[in-house]
Amino acid sequence: MGFDTKKLRNRIKSVNSTMHLTKAMGLVASSKIRKALDAMSVSRDYSREMEKAVMSLASSAECRNSPFLRKNGEKTRLVVIAGDRGLAGGYNANVFRLLRNYPDAEVIPIGKKIADRLRAEPLSVERFSTEQALRMAEKLCRGFADGEYDRLGIICTRYISMMTQEAVIKWVLPIIPEEKASRIVPVFEPGGMKVLSETVKEYVAGTLIAEARESFASEVAARRCAMDAADKNAQVMLDDLHLAYNRARQGSITQELIEIVSGGNT
Repeated sequence: MGFDTKKLRNRIKSVNSTMHLTKAMGLVASSKIRKALDAMSVSRDYSREMEKAVMSLASSAECRNSPFLRKNGEKTRLVVIAGDRGLAGGYNANVFRLLRNYPDAEVIPIGKKIADRLRAEPLSVERFSTEQALRMAEKLCRGFADGEYDRLGIICTRYISMMTQEAVIKWVLPIIPEEKASRIVPVFEPGGMKVLSETVKEYVAGTLIAEARESFASEVAARRCAMDAADKNAQVMLDDLHLAYNRARQGSITQELIEIVSGGNT
């Protein structure tokens, strides 16, 4: 019995240590979630307006021959946005699972987890800046215009609610004008082709920033939920361990009393 109580005490100590960790990580996630959601909202609005501008340009007749509207070939380049850390439930696993659907794609990682998986230089999603997005967008647009690849997608995580996040792929290039585009097409100076070639860089950069911000908000929310669930599970386990420990201790005391009584009667 003594061995059982000692083993249970060590187990209780271990679970308590785990609970301290999950509580701390949950508090960190809670402190970040509001700021992450605000940044996500602003980036969403900017990306939406940039997309409207690009679609308006793509609808003009003079832009029909733009290389950014070209649709031929299946050579794919993917920007994959995962987390900087683990312990976020299925957040990273869902991104990796979606990526498996594109085994032949060239991958550009954002986030330390995907960078480690691909043995690439780590690029933090939390600290992904506008300057980094613009540099990446310029390279991506130049490569697409030069025919290095045929389509550009972003694998990211869509924030639905604190409890729900979904890994998705957003196709960015080539630009596909909306079928029900307005017949009233504005005149652009110094010309639609010139304006589109410059605007598409801002569009791709804005999309990268928006998806990075939304993915980070999803990661923080997923980690908060995962830590809450882990904390609850640890508390249930701790209650069961305390009950088992008290029973073992009571059994040990009872056994000692029986031995004392038996010794006195001999």
